[in-house]
Amino acid sequence: MSPPIAVDSPSPLEDYTDLVTSIKAANDARPQGKYYAGFGTPPPNALKRYLAAGIDLTAGYPAYPDIPEDVAAATAFENQGREGSSYVDPAGRADKDKKALFAAAKEVNNLTKHIGTEIVGLQLKDLTPTQRDELALLVAERGVVFLRDQDLSPQQQVELGLHFGDGQIKTDSVLPHVPGFDRLGIIWDSARPGQRSFRLPWPGIPAHGWHIDTAADPITNGYTHLFQDTVPSDSGDTLWSSGYAAYDKLSPALRKFVDGLTGIYRSTVTFKNPDKPDGPPIPILERAPVVRTHPVTKWKTLFVTRQLVGLEGFDKKESDHLLKYLVDVVENTVDIQVRWHWTNNASAIWDNRVVAHTVSRDFDGERHGTRVQSYSDRPFFDPESKSRGEALGLPGWNVPAFDTEAHLRAGFQF
Repeated sequence: MSPPIAVDSPSPLEDYTDLVTSIKAANDARPQGKYYAGFGTPPPNALKRYLAAGIDLTAGYPAYPDIPEDVAAATAFENQGREGSSYVDPAGRADKDKKALFAAAKEVNNLTKHIGTEIVGLQLKDLTPTQRDELALLVAERGVVFLRDQDLSPQQQVELGLHFGDGQIKTDSVLPHVPGFDRLGIIWDSARPGQRSFRLPWPGIPAHGWHIDTAADPITNGYTHLFQDTVPSDSGDTLWSSGYAAYDKLSPALRKFVDGLTGIYRSTVTFKNPDKPDGPPIPILERAPVVRTHPVTKWKTLFVTRQLVGLEGFDKKESDHLLKYLVDVVENTVDIQVRWHWTNNASAIWDNRVVAHTVSRDFDGERHGTRVQSYSDRPFFDPESKSRGEALGLPGWNVPAFDTEAHLRAGFQF
């Protein structure tokens, strides 16, 4: 077991002078032009965590995969042998009352009515297999679960991801990872004061808006665990939106209409076109249901973000109009969303099959963490599945659509 990691204020980088010098020298000797943020020295709290876990950074930071040469190779890489293999969701083994998990916590607090739960006084590294299963079920039901002040080594984070992924963790095809741990991705962003416009904070990359990780992969991620070791004190929040609740927001007629539709999803990253090597790069494209059924809860979720670029069988104008409305429900309906204010050494674990998320890019400074993406099942739609509101008998979930005729007969104007 890795030694414990302190969660107090990080020491300044000067405390790691020799290591920082080695990292910088190694980075200077490496070829540039990587897809992501290039090379650098991780922040002090990350260095402390890595050193406590015995991770060697002297070859440079971060590490990068060999980017696939074209979109066909990228598609095969993202699949990574999962096609045709079975997936056993740990949530399916869990006690529905989650007695073992809740008994170990000081508090379990739902942050909003429809999405987001915070667990207080529990360490992820200490969970038993039974408690891990129950945590998976809680995440599947609530969309995202938060825990602060975690004493968690990178190795322990990977181990938990393997449990959630039934032995399978995604290795990213383009984004950086911790040296020696190709399944432990790095989320790292920094902005100096004045570098980003307050009025125009977005750099134009679709993944920086509302998105579902790996929506265009043949087999999408299931449980995703982001551990943030370094965050600004007053900014850099993450928001999640519930696909369960978004589906329940639709009128009965619209729910019936979108059930069974197939969407065409595109990847954020583009690759060389093998049919036109000298032409512009193209994204990975994948078909998946617009309404997805969760394999354990059996609830329907609206599997929709701006990565969904078309509906199979529809003209573009028809598709664009419908998708604009569905995306608007996910992005702009505040009562189905939760906003999490990060602190150093906090974890968020979400079910990537049933929530979309986005970062609030309002920060100056550094935001750094490690992410594990566990594989799950291929997206599917079960016509016998129910919505969350229907399954739980939530009040108001099946209110009839607006009665236009009755409104007009009463003499009201639009």
